[in-house]
Amino acid sequence: MDFLLIALKLIVALGILNVWLLRSGKSTPYRGGEAKTLREEFAAYGLPFWFMGLVGVLKVGLALALLASLWIPPLARPAAAGMSLLMLGAFAMHLRVRDPLRKALPSLLVLAMCAAIALL
Repeated sequence: MDFLLIALKLIVALGILNVWLLRSGKSTPYRGGEAKTLREEFAAYGLPFWFMGLVGVLKVGLALALLASLWIPPLARPAAAGMSLLMLGAFAMHLRVRDPLRKALPSLLVLAMCAAIALL
């Protein structure tokens, strides 16, 4: 069970850090609407730039908390719960712009992994 929990934390944390720190300006098939970058994606959702900054700080912070929870286990549940809320919001935004399910799938998968982290 410990191995699964560690794997889930690493997958979620490194995935979020990859999207927000390394690939924010790059196109992926999962961007909402017709967006090519993270900034364009938030614009496609009708959200202001400052909100993207807030979400980015929260996601990166929670991802780092998940990594820290490898050594400080009590951080895991609050970090996973916070990330779950953000992923629920991401899924809702995909629905808002009527994206196909394949674009929303990553947010659902991360949501499921965060739920598992919080429950294990």
